Amino acid sequence: MVALKQRLYEIIAIQRPMTVRQVFYQATVHGLVEKTEQAYDRIQWTLAQMRRDGDLPYSWLTDSSRSVYRVDSFETPEDAIEATARFYRKSLWAEADVRVEIWCEKDALSGVILPITNEYDLGLYVARGFASLSYLHAAAEVIAASYKPTVIYHLGDHDPSGVMAGRKIEETLRDLAPEADIRFERLAVTEYQIELWNLPARPTKKSSHDRGWQGQSVELDAIPPDMLRELIRATIEKHLPREHFKVLKIAEESERAFLRQWADDGGGR
Repeated sequence: MVALKQRLYEIIAIQRPMTVRQVFYQATVHGLVEKTEQAYDRIQWTLAQMRRDGDLPYSWLTDSSRSVYRVDSFETPEDAIEATARFYRKSLWAEADVRVEIWCEKDALSGVILPITNEYDLGLYVARGFASLSYLHAAAEVIAASYKPTVIYHLGDHDPSGVMAGRKIEETLRDLAPEADIRFERLAVTEYQIELWNLPARPTKKSSHDRGWQGQSVELDAIPPDMLRELIRATIEKHLPREHFKVLKIAEESERAFLRQWADDGGGR
């Protein structure tokens, strides 16, 4: 058990933040456990124990399925300005030729992906499999209101439901925003990635979508988190070149410094 905890710590230290399921897949790849539900339960229990014992920082594992909703409040206007300075973001896409959206099938993985989408000032849409019509309608309204083409990159499991869910999202968005220029691409998981990265597979679950499905299935969680983040980063930079990104970030920091100074000066009072 001590050796298992040490190896899990080493895996997470390199690739954090990770979900528990991603840690499980990496444990199977490294030969630490078998790819079974019993082994998954063991990994889940071990990680919980490590965090309770102080052997693993809580922040290294992410769980985005539970949120707290509240309204921000401040004691003074200067505090509000200071908060604005901390969270101020310059619109990085104002001069870009397209809008870019990242869609993810799994809520649990949003904490893994958010560091990249936040860095590049992009929205992360969490579909939770087959997205609801209300969710898709709201997304379609944003797309329809834009004067630019919208490029959507979808991340989902390579299985009948995951592939069908992506197709349904594309179909519904096109139906709800018929005049919009929508470009839809499945970013992961693809058959090419499965072969290139030798991703671990699982038996395909029986469902109404599996007719004609060939071979096993591969979960999005099977892609190592650092590789998944790099895939998303490289894809975004096709539309927002890194040199342009650097210039905009410099301007953002300068404007943030102005806000901080304004707060120090009492907000102009």
